[in-house]
Amino acid sequence: MRKIFISLLTAITVIIVGCSQEQADHLQEQPNTQQEKPGSPSEPPYTEWEQPNTLQEKPNPPQEKPGLVFVKGGEFINTKSNYYGTNVSLPNFYIGKTEVTQKEWGEIMGNNPSVFKGDHLPVETVNWYDAVEYCNKRSIKEGLQPYYNIDKNTMDPNNKSEIDNLKWTVAVITEANGYRLPTEAEWEYAAGGGQTSKSYTYSGSNNADEVAWYWKNAGDNYLSGDWNWPIIENNHNQTKPVGGKQPNELGLYDMSGNVREWCWNWYGDMDSHSGSLRVLKGGGWVGDVISCGLLYRGKFEANGAGADLGFRVICGG
Repeated sequence: MRKIFISLLTAITVIIVGCSQEQADHLQEQPNTQQEKPGSPSEPPYTEWEQPNTLQEKPNPPQEKPGLVFVKGGEFINTKSNYYGTNVSLPNFYIGKTEVTQKEWGEIMGNNPSVFKGDHLPVETVNWYDAVEYCNKRSIKEGLQPYYNIDKNTMDPNNKSEIDNLKWTVAVITEANGYRLPTEAEWEYAAGGGQTSKSYTYSGSNNADEVAWYWKNAGDNYLSGDWNWPIIENNHNQTKPVGGKQPNELGLYDMSGNVREWCWNWYGDMDSHSGSLRVLKGGGWVGDVISCGLLYRGKFEANGAGADLGFRVICGG
């Protein structure tokens, strides 16, 4: 009897073990209906307060500077520019919305050399040296580092002029944040509309009368025919209040005509480091329409001044 009981108990144990093994095998073969999607973590890698910022930060807008316009840098896209198709690319900068006025000049320099007087007329009858000196003095007044090192006692060996009796040595301080004259490339880039350019012949239009003061339209009556000084003089031609014409694509005024504007560069090749003359850009109230175009390159001795010579300032961006 005892043997029968032990045999029966052994049989029951074998059956139970076999069923358990079969159930385990069955469970192992079942598909995982909770299978993770490829690439998904088994649990969140971030806590609620550690979630990554998926929103891209927008670049800071350019700082507003009174009387100046921000110009986004880049290559020249204006097909009427001397620099179009070159490898010249400029960084961001700020440039005067208008030419320096007589009011602005007087506040810094304490005088007014202009022939035609008026607070809102562009300052004129200033030479190149006057312009760089104004830039430094304005920088100091506004708490900026002057951009130029002006040595009035050392004659500039790069100045080859036989007429210039000043020949100050003017060097740039590249890390300074003060005001300065635009280079010819910067002036032409801004006048041509920068990255918003529509490739106009003049600064802001293909019609000079819309954007520029020059010999035909800067007097009592609109003149016709050929340029003639006695007729211009009798027509009382003169400078006009800044901002009176249509602006260009960047919101800059009078770059094609009111007074001609001094630039930093020597006249010659685009990268000349010496010369006899400094570059002038833009037309003037007494000049012909050809000088109003972006392509035109004017020139004059650095110590020269006239009632159609002024400038606008620039500073880094």
